Amino acid sequence: MTAPHAGPTIPAARDGRVRIEPVPGHLDGPDAWAVHGTVRVGDAIDRAIHGHTDLVLDAATVASTVASAGYRRVLRWVAVLDDAPLGSTPRPDDVVGRSMVALPQQGSTHTALVYVGVDPAHRRRGVGTALWEAALEVARAEGRRVIQSDSSFAPEPPPGPGAIEAPTGSGRVPAHDDATTFALHRGFTLEQVMRHSVLALPVPSAVLDPLREAATARAAGYRVHVWTDEVPEEWLDQLAVLETRMSTDAPSGGLDLAEDPWDAERVRTFSREIHSRGQGYVVAAAEDTASGTLAAFSMVAYPRDRPEVVFQEDTLVLREHRGRSLGLLVKVAVLDELARSRPSARRVHTWNAEENRHMLAINVALGFAPAGVEAEWQLVLDASPGPAPGPVPAPEPGSAS
Repeated sequence: MTAPHAGPTIPAARDGRVRIEPVPGHLDGPDAWAVHGTVRVGDAIDRAIHGHTDLVLDAATVASTVASAGYRRVLRWVAVLDDAPLGSTPRPDDVVGRSMVALPQQGSTHTALVYVGVDPAHRRRGVGTALWEAALEVARAEGRRVIQSDSSFAPEPPPGPGAIEAPTGSGRVPAHDDATTFALHRGFTLEQVMRHSVLALPVPSAVLDPLREAATARAAGYRVHVWTDEVPEEWLDQLAVLETRMSTDAPSGGLDLAEDPWDAERVRTFSREIHSRGQGYVVAAAEDTASGTLAAFSMVAYPRDRPEVVFQEDTLVLREHRGRSLGLLVKVAVLDELARSRPSARRVHTWNAEENRHMLAINVALGFAPAGVEAEWQLVLDASPGPAPGPVPAPEPGSAS
């Protein structure tokens, strides 16, 4: 299905009417205001939640995700209050909300990822509802039967009546936050809670050196490879195996997910997409020297125009190679490379399932400190068309583990 050029006009509770407009996949032209408006709303949401804008998607990332095609189709919209003169072009400052629908094209093709976010200064005016209904229309038209979303909170609430516990038994989210009530009112269920942690850089050698030494001793028979901004051709197939296993081996709570297959071409495409967003990356992988195959990897990415910020992407140790400190080994190797090639980096953001005790223990040993939590929501659609429950006003953090 091709997204309509403009979504429905829906009455708002106050301030006139809400108009939904598509976000283009480019930064040039008269409609680029929607890209910059998306960034502005993300900035406002993240400042309210985190007190900073490290996690906000920049304009290049917003546009490139819409322009990209193949493995995941992404549609974005913005909402403006329709009180401007007819025919006038909105400005980025006129944008009061934004949404995204991501449609996997292989692996979990029964799902749609839907994110809705509203500027805190413009909530309770029907903006979130308008964005949700436009997104829901697309998800249904595409035949998706499961909708997943997430929302971020900082800090994690203490146990008690003001918190909702994850069904996994690990992690909590605030029960009465706008994002929580918006999700629950529309029928979403909480399936998992992720811990958001931050590591201050550089890590002191007094911390890193003993960890590196211990991991190296336990990982006898493994060789570490470190690649910056490009993975050598001879390792693409093996890295694709690790990425595929990431989709099945990482804890996912009650989320309805299927294997997401990767091959060498998908690894190449992913690398190109990272560079098109103005980002660089580091990958560390552990090779089992007996078999010549990769057993573990860890990856980080960093925006080149924000020299202090690093995002942890995927980290995985194959089940058959666990118990040898390979996760710690490759994470330390990434940190060593960041210290060498990205000395301006001051913090790494990462997200882990709260029930993933082993990976959390590695992160704590490295010095990661809790910064908040992320709720993973899921809605199973009924077969009939028409209005259905909807998701959370949520920021769009980078995927990480």
